[in-house]
Amino acid sequence: MTETLNPFEIVQKQIRAACGKLGLEESYYEVLKEPEKVLVVSIPVRMDNGTIKTFIGYRSQHSTAIGPAKGGVRFHPDVTLDEVKALSAWMTFKCAVVGIPYGGGKGGIRCNPKELSKGELERLSRGYFRAISPIIGPEKDIPAPDVYTNAQVMAWFMDEFSEIKGYNTPGVVTGKPVILGGSLGRNEATARGAVFTIREAAGRIGLDLKNATVAIQGYGNAGSIAAKLLHELGCRIVAVNDSQGGAYNPEGMNPLAVLEHKKNNRTVKGYPGSKSISGEELLELDVDILVPAALENVITSYNAAGIKAKIIAEAANGPTTPEADEILYKKGILVIPDILCNAGGVTVSYFEWVQNLMNLYWSEEEVNSRLENIMVKAFNEVYNMHISSNVNMREAAYMVAIKRIAEALKLRGRV
Repeated sequence: MTETLNPFEIVQKQIRAACGKLGLEESYYEVLKEPEKVLVVSIPVRMDNGTIKTFIGYRSQHSTAIGPAKGGVRFHPDVTLDEVKALSAWMTFKCAVVGIPYGGGKGGIRCNPKELSKGELERLSRGYFRAISPIIGPEKDIPAPDVYTNAQVMAWFMDEFSEIKGYNTPGVVTGKPVILGGSLGRNEATARGAVFTIREAAGRIGLDLKNATVAIQGYGNAGSIAAKLLHELGCRIVAVNDSQGGAYNPEGMNPLAVLEHKKNNRTVKGYPGSKSISGEELLELDVDILVPAALENVITSYNAAGIKAKIIAEAANGPTTPEADEILYKKGILVIPDILCNAGGVTVSYFEWVQNLMNLYWSEEEVNSRLENIMVKAFNEVYNMHISSNVNMREAAYMVAIKRIAEALKLRGRV
């Protein structure tokens, strides 16, 4: 079962709680509870059959106290204004918790990209970027891929903005193809960053990763790469799943072979030597590490009591509801919250932007080394706040983030 939750109400409660625990004046909450700017645009697109269809798009800039807004653009039929506003706020905190000089932004178009031809998708992408162009730019707001957008969409975005400006502007978006200024290491960044935090968390609770058992909920880009990297550290991947089903083998599975099976069969279900397992069963397996890497709100008050993992690493955004968080904390499970765990993606997006501005590009080894330094430092800061303030890891992450933002707001004179 899932709980029906308004994401913007959740984020406002999280801001209120963190401000209270930090002892901040009410004015800080007043500044942070709403985005600085929200743009709603209509995008008329000529369809392949010659008709015109108008789509609605959004761009929310939550905070620019620390730097330009940063965040993805999603194409999805269920995109709402409240969702985009909430996601932009979470991006503010995600950037602040790892200490990169960005605020939070997010965008979306209400559409079903699976129903659009490539030509329609390109016209929609260019129309959206043209419509939001007055409020974006390398110094203002830097979009990136998100749900159902990818490097090709970013290439169209960048090209459209460059046409408007009259010169090449690669730094306006991140997540681009490497040939157009994308960064090496970006594809693995979210999962790699998550694994750095898992390694640090294991060290803190005395868990030996050699032969530690792992269940991965969601075997897309982040989930499959996390499985591969954890396997390289000696972990045993005992369960994986996707939208079509799951595979379980307590002796462990080779994550690369599982990925090959998924490519050939469009699902991990039926992987040789494995038993079928439901998503609900996977979450409640007796494993050392659980990696939710798919949808939001999968760990709820209905199933949290049955979860047995020692570490939950949120590679996905929002997989745990607030009610479930409390249950997990009381059970002594260490949750690495999404705004920390999956911040490797935005961190390497920051590296991409820096490289674009310098027109100087780094090796993959250099990117990964810089990512490790940032993720390890951020994990330690959050863990130390968790211990010193006697709060759960999510509250600690928000406290670390909001403390930084509050300092910037005060120094700017905005409060």
